[in-house]
Amino acid sequence: MRIAIIGGGPGGLVTAYYLQKRLPGVCNITIYEASGRLGGKILTRQFSQAPNKYEAGAAELYDYSQLGPDPLKELIAELGLTTSPMEGRTVVMDNHILNNSKDIEYAFGKETNKALRRFRLKARDAISPAEYYESDWKQDNADPYSKHSFRCLLNKVKDHHARRLIEVTVHSDLATEPENTTASYGLQNFLMDESDYMKLYTIDGGLERLPQELAKQLNANVLLNRTVLQVESAANNTYSLTSRHQGKVATEVYDYVVVALPNNWLMGIQWGGELLQKAMRKHHAHYDYPAHYLRVSILFKKPFWRSEISGSYFMIDAFGGCCIYDESSRETEGEYGSLGWLIAGEQALTLSNLNDSQLAELVLENLPACLQHGRSLVLESQVHRYTGAVNGLPGGRPFRETDSRHLPEPTQHNRLFVVGDYLFDSTINGCVDSADVVAECIIEKIKMPQVPVANPIPIMAIPADPIHSKS
Repeated sequence: MRIAIIGGGPGGLVTAYYLQKRLPGVCNITIYEASGRLGGKILTRQFSQAPNKYEAGAAELYDYSQLGPDPLKELIAELGLTTSPMEGRTVVMDNHILNNSKDIEYAFGKETNKALRRFRLKARDAISPAEYYESDWKQDNADPYSKHSFRCLLNKVKDHHARRLIEVTVHSDLATEPENTTASYGLQNFLMDESDYMKLYTIDGGLERLPQELAKQLNANVLLNRTVLQVESAANNTYSLTSRHQGKVATEVYDYVVVALPNNWLMGIQWGGELLQKAMRKHHAHYDYPAHYLRVSILFKKPFWRSEISGSYFMIDAFGGCCIYDESSRETEGEYGSLGWLIAGEQALTLSNLNDSQLAELVLENLPACLQHGRSLVLESQVHRYTGAVNGLPGGRPFRETDSRHLPEPTQHNRLFVVGDYLFDSTINGCVDSADVVAECIIEKIKMPQVPVANPIPIMAIPADPIHSKS
């Protein structure tokens, strides 16, 4: 079976891996990737002035294994990759370093502590660890917290400092503003800090080792720098796919098409035929809740912050709430230190208009007072922009049944699927879950008895110019 996968990010790679593993020798897979690399938002880089690596895209992975099967963690182990836990408990707000409830009470008083405790109990009462793990789309649609915004819920927290602390804590995970997402999604992100709900971890050597190892396992044609222009129905229940590479346009025919792109990229493809075009536009609109990230990574002569703050990451109240990762904590050796700012939401969208040097200066200006001395230790800065690349309300509203989320037009285009983290929870974990759903759907269809087609109509195809091929 000829299968085209549009997008060489984690969704496309995992889909290809699952198909190849579960249906060996049956699938002839071609991956179309518009950029010059595989991995999408999983991007590990190294500074030019020191051997220190840093995460320039996705920052961490989530461990649900204490609650049930964890497909991503199982995949990582299957690929022979090792992992390390991540933890962080510090929030810096109004220049107060807050590590625990005693620090909060000392800085802001008993009422703030009580308000935070009430909110945490409310969140845990609304979503138990089991419910967090076993998300049910029907129950999610009926949940009253999915009917109003997270801002409405925050406004019910009367203590000003408690309300700000909650918002600062979750802002980087939301990647959008509280008024633009639901109370339910806000609570889910708040509960990420509860250890009985999930734990955080990283891959030793960098998160990009995941797509790199997946690519090594694939027996597929990988076409880099190849932009898909059009997808449309062809004869005999197939699809013609037109792409461009170095000014040359080519068309190929496939039995199945998997679109593994961020939602905001879907409208860059021309979907042939009125029915498919309407379905893809409707699909895009249903999940059109763009959210934004801005990554600023800075190398320092030494990890100056560790005398004040420990852990893999900490939160500050700048930029509406910003997570700063101790990137150098991922490595065990070396004298240098590096921090990675994860700016989110509207601030990320607006500030992405600044040039790289302006952004580096801005994040340094917004360091807490106790860390300002580190500005004299800067060696290098790097910036990566992800505007509209994630989703502020994954799953859309209302939630749809899992299979139908991945099949935009089921009547006449039941061999065209979509894969994406935005269909679940805007994480790499969700991306893997989505790839698993689509791989199983395709396998089920391939195994079904085929009805022979009389007098098939030949389709003329212009040969593609492969950039990379493994046989």
